[in-house]
Amino acid sequence: MRTAILLRVAAVLALVQCLGHAALFLTYVPKHGPDEVAVVAAMHDHLFNFSGRLHSYWDMYFGYGVMAVLNCLIEAILFWQLASIARNSPRTVMPVTALFLLANLAYFTLITLYFFPLPGYFDLAIALCLAAVLVSAWKSPPVR
Repeated sequence: MRTAILLRVAAVLALVQCLGHAALFLTYVPKHGPDEVAVVAAMHDHLFNFSGRLHSYWDMYFGYGVMAVLNCLIEAILFWQLASIARNSPRTVMPVTALFLLANLAYFTLITLYFFPLPGYFDLAIALCLAAVLVSAWKSPPVR
């Protein structure tokens, strides 16, 4: 039961991260002075041929941001579903949990290197929940 609860906590954290990222990303307006405004305008205005289609750097930046929102949503749904599985068979969720633990640690590292700290705190909190899921599932008796 503890394993399922920890997965539900991770799901809620991922959903909050999804909603926060969506709200901040989709309502973004440059506020850090004329240099930022100029960079964003240049990202919008200059089109390049990437693989046979015209795209701006803004298109790719925006698309990547939307993918990050979608990734957080998928994590939230997956963790919620894994919690249902973990109720009856905690050890069966260990491989997927381990994969997402490593993924969230990688996200945390990349965010620390290339972005600002706030989103990384969610990835770190999710990783800690997932580590606790692994410990809890390992301690549970195997299903026969």
